[in-house]
Parts: sequence; structure tokens; C-alpha cells
Amino acid sequence: MALDENWFTETVPDEGLAFSLRTLERLHVEQSPYQRIEVFETAQWGRLMVIDGCVMLTERDNFLYHEMMVHPALFTHVGPQAVLIIGGGDCGTLREVLRHPNVARVVQVEIDERVTRIAERFFPELTAMNGDPRCDLRFEDGAEFVRRTAAACFDVIIIDSTDPIGPAQDLFGCDFLRQAHRILRPGGILAQQSESPLLHGESILKPLHSSLAEAGFAHRATLSFPVPSYPSGWWSCTLAGKECGVRDFRRTEATARPFATRYYNADVHRGSLAAPEFCRGVFDE
Repeated sequence: MALDENWFTETVPDEGLAFSLRTLERLHVEQSPYQRIEVFETAQWGRLMVIDGCVMLTERDNFLYHEMMVHPALFTHVGPQAVLIIGGGDCGTLREVLRHPNVARVVQVEIDERVTRIAERFFPELTAMNGDPRCDLRFEDGAEFVRRTAAACFDVIIIDSTDPIGPAQDLFGCDFLRQAHRILRPGGILAQQSESPLLHGESILKPLHSSLAEAGFAHRATLSFPVPSYPSGWWSCTLAGKECGVRDFRRTEATARPFATRYYNADVHRGSLAAPEFCRGVFDE
């Protein structure tokens, strides 16, 4: 990360690229027990949250990520009632889950409480549903929570993690995914943020599919979508089914959803499942 005059720049040296946003001021900075968290006001992209020098979200484009992390998974499941979110400290994913009226219970397990408290202060639109009675916010290690949870407790698990380094590294491994498979009910769906198909196909996506298969998820599919403020501007979410496929979804219900979205719809859902030629053999299962 470099802060040069009125610009925030995230660099990705291994890929020879950088992404910059013109800033007006830095609103907040702190070192939590886990990571450095900063919030900026930008000129055209609204507020920006940065963790350890990496863009976590902007007000302008976070809806792309949050909607695609949630709605494909919940409309793929036949009737989700109990949802577990691992990570997701900014609470945008939580907000999207709670828009589904059939969801009766959501547990969100975020290791760093400071991310949520900072989001409540600077991104209130993302945390507006934190007081919903269906919501149970917990601040602890997500992998440990999953290990001690009884079998067959959840219909959907959403792993809204940071990059697979540091505290989030375990969330991409076979041991954790095997435990996630255990606590899903039959017909359960797992959704894992899976980085950029362009930059991380061989290094993250292909090993993730292998780990999911080894953990017991016979059916997997990676959905891709744009997030301009993330490296390469192209991101993905990987779905995995416990004893169920993940390519069919409740199209009628997705079309008639009782809430507004800005990006997600049934056609986008179907189209996001298509694998580009260079990704076949990486995530085209």
C-alpha cells in the first residue's frame, strides 16, 4: 500500500498491477489485534475501507460483491432457514441474507470485532439490519466455531473471508471445509469467496475445488462477476453442494424476489455460471 498525496493505491507486485482511488481525507485508522483498518473518503467512490493495505469495500461497488456472495447460494438451496456466515465483518453479506424472508436464523462469526464496529460508524447502510432478531453476531475464530458446532445445524454456510493469508488461510483448507460439510444439513450449500479467476485460477481456485471435493462436496460451481475495486476487477464465488447439485436454482423465486437488488437477477445468476474457455479445467466442474 502507498498513500501518495491525495491518492490511495493498492499494489499487487506479483501481478505487476495497482489500483488507485483519489481520496479527500482519511477518516479513521487503527491497528486492531489482528490487522490495520483504515477508512477514507474518496472523490468519486464514496467511503473506502482498507485492511492491511488492501481494498475491502467501497460504497460505490460493494453491492456487486455482497449480492453475488448471497443470492445465488440462497436461491440454489431449496428452502434456507438457518445460515452461517464466517467473516463478513462489514455486515453487507449479513444484510443481504436477512432480506430473504424464509431465513429464520443467521449466525455471523467474525474474528475481528473492530471491523464491525468501524462499519457501524462509517458504513451504516451495511449494518442497518444488525439489530434484526434473527441475527446472532459472534466475535471469535470462525474455524474454531465450526469445529465445535454439532452436525447438521445449517442450511447454508457463506465464507466471506479476506484473502487466504493470515487468519483467513485455514478457511480455504480441506480440514476446515470437511468440518463445514459436517455441520451442513443434507442438501446444504456452501459459498466461498474465491478471488479472481484471472489472477488466481491455478493458485487458489483449482486447489479450492480439489479441497472441496476431498471434503465431500461432489458438486461445485464457480460464479464470476465484476468488482472493479478488487485486483483485476473480476471476482468469484464458489458454490458447493452437500448431496445436491449447484447449477440449478429456484429461478421463479429469484425472478419474483420480494426485495430490490442492484446487480443480481435470475439471468445474471444463470450467466455467471458460464466458464470462459481458459477457466475450463480450473473451475468448470
